[in-house]
Amino acid sequence: MTPHWPDLPPNVNALATTRVGGVSVAPYDDGHGGGGFNLGTHVGDDPASVARNRALVPGHPAWLAQVHGVTVVDAATVGVSAPEADASIATQAGVACAIMTADCLPVLFADMQGKVVGGAHAGWRGLAAGVLGATVRAMRSAGAGEITAWLGPAIGPAAFEVGEDVRATFLAAVTGAQDAFKHYPGRPGKYLADMNMLARMLLAADGVTRVWGGEHCTVTEAELFYSYRRDGITGRQASLIWINS
Repeated sequence: MTPHWPDLPPNVNALATTRVGGVSVAPYDDGHGGGGFNLGTHVGDDPASVARNRALVPGHPAWLAQVHGVTVVDAATVGVSAPEADASIATQAGVACAIMTADCLPVLFADMQGKVVGGAHAGWRGLAAGVLGATVRAMRSAGAGEITAWLGPAIGPAAFEVGEDVRATFLAAVTGAQDAFKHYPGRPGKYLADMNMLARMLLAADGVTRVWGGEHCTVTEAELFYSYRRDGITGRQASLIWINS
């Protein structure tokens, strides 16, 4: 799918894959008995199927071994062996920052001049640890000016049940974070967390206020997205961004 991202620079391309249109079989299929577009090599899917799916992804994706951390790498330096990192930036045309998810929040970035792009994998741990800020700083170090961002498909605020430990982590890390947590009815000590709201708060703290997306929930939109929280054994979709020229 093409993100609704009105201020994306014209020389920058972005897309988000779904679970539909590939060759993977159950439980990595499209949910209707057809081929699934799983892009994850680490989830138990047939490697040949994943390779065929990845071959359909445009550009030159810089795949990462995501570990819920804050390390940011230059996508142009990523080779066949995926580095352990949860974000990448790119200044070289044709090199795509690629973020795989199945409930975590993918965030894509572009500076308004179309000179630097980036992508970050923001599960709650990485989000609280500062992976978005680390990506913004890396982009600015590479010459980015004003930055616009897009929040990709992730577990939505009506589905993301967390405990007091997660809430306490964000209350200590983000001013106003209490507004992103609602008591889960009938489940004492449990909350529904809004990762999109938390991401917007963190981005605003780093001076990024042009923020789009956040409308798709991976858990409830089973016809479109893989969801680890919903299915356990499942595939991975990707959000990608690259400079076209």
